Amino acid sequence: MSEPPSEPPAGLELTTAEWGMWQAFRNGSTHDLRTPHPEQNDPVGPHAWGPERTVRARVIALLMLNGPPAQPGRVSSLKLIGAQISGVLNLSGGTVVPYVEMQNCRFEEQILLPESRFTTLRLIGCSIPRLEAARLTTEGDLHLARCTVENGIRLTDAHIGTDLLLNQMTVHKDRHDRSIAADGLTVAQDLQAEMMESYGELSLRGAQIGVSLSFRGSRLNNPFGRRALNAPQLTVERTLYMTAAGLTGASPFSTGTTPPYGIPVTPERGTRMQPFECQGGVRLDDGRFGDAIDFSQARFVMETEQELSLRRIQTPELRFLGEAQQRGRVVLSGAKVGNLIDRASSWPGPGGLVMAGFAYETLIPHGHFPLSRRLEWV
Repeated sequence: MSEPPSEPPAGLELTTAEWGMWQAFRNGSTHDLRTPHPEQNDPVGPHAWGPERTVRARVIALLMLNGPPAQPGRVSSLKLIGAQISGVLNLSGGTVVPYVEMQNCRFEEQILLPESRFTTLRLIGCSIPRLEAARLTTEGDLHLARCTVENGIRLTDAHIGTDLLLNQMTVHKDRHDRSIAADGLTVAQDLQAEMMESYGELSLRGAQIGVSLSFRGSRLNNPFGRRALNAPQLTVERTLYMTAAGLTGASPFSTGTTPPYGIPVTPERGTRMQPFECQGGVRLDDGRFGDAIDFSQARFVMETEQELSLRRIQTPELRFLGEAQQRGRVVLSGAKVGNLIDRASSWPGPGGLVMAGFAYETLIPHGHFPLSRRLEWV
């Protein structure tokens, strides 16, 4: 099998920006197209990015799928910062071997990755109209940290070989009112969606997470739809976190550095906290959680007809330590819990709790929870 040519195909005239990217790919180095003016480097900002920062999606696809050989002693990789990508990046069904990392890039059109295969794919702080990635497979991580996606993400039946990182992402709904459609998703290790903002329904029906699923400090917004999170038959081998996150002055995803593996679980003393907040219903029916479900400092804002539904869940520990919602219902019918760690002020008032067939082994109240109030709760 012949090796791909070192030079671009005949008839493909590269621009200056593209030629620099071509050479950086062969060297395994980073091609940085940012300007010296930080205010002009925000992918979602108002400033236009000219041809000196623009590369065509077809050239990127050529590098990813059939790029030139690396320079001697180097490993080829696509590393871009501050580029504008024109045209649809279509890698449907393709196999991408080189390492790919694109930071603070602006995509003019959607990214198509259905049925494609990657080693590791990192899109960090990018502006993306839409990401179509049903049945995507990665051997390593998929990073979408700090990205802004205007018309939703599809990750249906995708398989992520290690971690899926959605930290600090902002994602808006598609035409079906879904922000992220990820039914049947499999993540071998952690799914971190910390400090994320989701507008629309986030769907994780039947998803399987190999370690933990974290929504620390995130805001899920779908107040006028039925649910903000729809995740029946979800399996999480360790813990589901819907808890607060510590806010620090510096961004945990500074440009030019590898994103950390999440926001610290134990913030420093005096750190300002951002609670997990969900506006809209939540469905976790028939879920299996190997260690715990943690609702510490969670805030659920629901309409009268909406529910925090935990029907038939199974978990060794349920930490029901959030704020009591004013409307809607908490449903625990048929749920099986080992330790129930709760607070009297976390449960809804009369008519707001349904728990026929709810079974727990040990009650561990936090704070004053006298027998008289426990009997009212029952």
